[in-house]
Amino acid sequence: MRRNMIETVLGAVVLVVAGFFLIFAYKSADLRKVEGYTVTAAFSSIAGLSAGSDVRISGVKVGTVTSLTLDRTTYQALVHMSIDPGIKLPKDTSAMVASESLLGGKFLAVEPGGDDQMIAEGGRIEYTQSSPGLEQLLGQVIFSLQNVGKQGEGSSAAPAGQPPRL
Repeated sequence: MRRNMIETVLGAVVLVVAGFFLIFAYKSADLRKVEGYTVTAAFSSIAGLSAGSDVRISGVKVGTVTSLTLDRTTYQALVHMSIDPGIKLPKDTSAMVASESLLGGKFLAVEPGGDDQMIAEGGRIEYTQSSPGLEQLLGQVIFSLQNVGKQGEGSSAAPAGQPPRL
């Protein structure tokens, strides 16, 4: 009977510690939805970006992607976001779809410009850049390596058995 009581108390301690851990993780994860003014940006590709993704300036969360739609005339992806009302974005602000890590999710990186005029409620970020996909990056690396190998074939390699020319 005494052993059963010790196991029960130990189980309760584990559950309390786990509860504190969950509360700490929730508070430090900054999962809140940013309420603010709406801004739109058009991209040629937003692969991996989704509603609820972060909008960040210098790595600091300043907004949330609220929805993604397709412009039926230009066939570009429209990203609708909510920006913290305390952050005013200049008209020449740029936005880019960025990766958190090699295998991580995507977020919207915003780079404020230097214009004196600010983007109003419902305004649009004009300068955008889509991030290249992993397949594109790997293809560029392989292509570059093949070109380096071809350039080395026509170099001043010495015939077999002789020292290289300097």
